[in-house]
Amino acid sequence: MPSSIETRIARVAVIGGGPAGLMAAEVLAMGGVKVDLYDAMPSVGRKFLMAGKGGMNLTHSEPAEAFLSRYSERRAQIEPLLTRFDATALRAWVRDLGVETFIGSSGRVFPTDMKAAPMLRAWLHRLRESGVHFHMRHKWIGWENGTLRFSAPEGEVNVKADVVVLALGGASWPRLGSDAAWIGFLEAYAEITPFKSSNCGFDIDWSEHFSGRFAGEPLKSVAIGLPREDGGVDWRAGECLLTSTGIEGSLIYAVSARIRDRLADGHATFLLDLAPGLTPERVHDEVTHPRGARSMSSHLQSRLKLTGAKAGLLRECLSREDLAHTTRLAQRIKALPLTVTRPRPIAEAISSAGGVKFESLDSHLMLTALPGVFCAGEMLDWEAPTGGYLLTACFASGMVAGEGALAFLDQNSNQNRAPTL
Repeated sequence: MPSSIETRIARVAVIGGGPAGLMAAEVLAMGGVKVDLYDAMPSVGRKFLMAGKGGMNLTHSEPAEAFLSRYSERRAQIEPLLTRFDATALRAWVRDLGVETFIGSSGRVFPTDMKAAPMLRAWLHRLRESGVHFHMRHKWIGWENGTLRFSAPEGEVNVKADVVVLALGGASWPRLGSDAAWIGFLEAYAEITPFKSSNCGFDIDWSEHFSGRFAGEPLKSVAIGLPREDGGVDWRAGECLLTSTGIEGSLIYAVSARIRDRLADGHATFLLDLAPGLTPERVHDEVTHPRGARSMSSHLQSRLKLTGAKAGLLRECLSREDLAHTTRLAQRIKALPLTVTRPRPIAEAISSAGGVKFESLDSHLMLTALPGVFCAGEMLDWEAPTGGYLLTACFASGMVAGEGALAFLDQNSNQNRAPTL
């Protein structure tokens, strides 16, 4: 239990030091408002820095229509946010921090040095210069009589604020601070969709032999196919990675929401094209080409360059009869069924789906049941694939929430009262 209680007064309290919270704090500070930012971790931006370890993918350069389609059923709610702060605006904002960006071959946008840390350092310097006060190791533990309660190293800290911006994150990577503990403090005021894994890998019941031999092996130049109800198949090319428990990687993440939702029926099967650059006819011709005394493995290596993990997958997933039947084998090379059993735990997922429903918020991201309390970032009920879409929407939601908080303060400046809790 806390050993003491200290009470502070803040004009605006921003809770959460990820991209959404930092952006809201910047907007408010630039508007001349006293801003205190609280975060449970020893430093801010931890998940942002983790995301940048493999190359800081800030946003994407594709046309707006394609960009917006990445938000699927929440497109209608995300579109107004991106209208206010889109990919072009984000690149200009980053440039104003002194960081140049470039467009990669896939259309993704990166800082020229591919790193997140220099950008975050420049941003934090600008925030401190603008007057934002940071309070680390302050974990929000709810409200009491209209006052925010925090657990801090020195004991319990109570904060009275005119406006609150919550940017507490989702439920993925809890060790970096987003543990969704806030749900218990908000569920009386907002509809909250339960969190589930997004941009995640999936479990497949590999044999012990296959798992031990091919775990960690990449599958390059493949395509994933998701069967449709009308009998067609949606194909997408890319790369993925075999793991000891199943499969993951960028290609899997791109369709993870659709695979996950199909698992609601108890199972989900997708197709894997091991030779997407070749037509079915060409594959059939190569497989049925006379092989003489060569083994089928040597034949496939010679005619189709199928080696390593791809060849291993065929042996893992097909019966001896299918491997010996050249027509069926050719068909499976172009459409190998893989059945997943479950998504990987949410703690391993890149992001999460679920959170505060937009139906509980107004157009400024303020909770309709709690005037003066705004929500932003991954704690909102939306999801998107990797490729810069997650970060862009987080930045945009922080911008909109910050501007909404400024407008609320202006409208209620004569009342000088805290949010009604």
